[in-house]
Amino acid sequence: MKPSNSLAHAPATRRNREPIFNVLQTYLPDPARVLEIASGTGEHAVYLSSNLSQVVHWQPTDIDPTALSSIEARRQSDHHPKLFPARLLDVTAPTEMPQGDYNTLLAINMIHIAPWQAAEGLMKLAQNLLSNDGVLFLYGPFWQADVSPAESNLAFDASLRQRNPLWGIRHLDEVTHLAKEQGLIRQAVVPMPANNLSVVFRKE
Repeated sequence: MKPSNSLAHAPATRRNREPIFNVLQTYLPDPARVLEIASGTGEHAVYLSSNLSQVVHWQPTDIDPTALSSIEARRQSDHHPKLFPARLLDVTAPTEMPQGDYNTLLAINMIHIAPWQAAEGLMKLAQNLLSNDGVLFLYGPFWQADVSPAESNLAFDASLRQRNPLWGIRHLDEVTHLAKEQGLIRQAVVPMPANNLSVVFRKE
């Protein structure tokens, strides 16, 4: 993968990367060996792997070859020693499950821009891959029981479903139930900017 002309940018990254950093700083294991799912542009991978002192190994992945090119270009450009070469990963394809000693699984803005099968695959991956007491961290918008949805999230959900009927904002209770079926217990829900949440699960 060539670094030139491959860098992609996500405008929301600069807004949410520091709040995400603050949550991870609190809940990450120490040391942290991180497998990131759907790393996208690679901007979060670079910022978080270089600024979180607990991180000793950060493995970015994505299903999209364009994203993999961007991640690798960014990694090569910034020379972050904790950030490993990007790898292709589809969490809905069990034959592609990675091997490694990971205690942290992280997915930022992933499960609402994917079919529900991706959330199922993510939880199975966490159950199979994480060490005991390992952490699964999710970031993004969620519907919550007894919480009125924000107008911006309603509009965002409608736009997602227009792009793909299988996409959409997920109900936190349903995600929590799915996680529990795989031995993951919800530890924390942290409000974030722009009506998003950080949700932390821990493997029993």
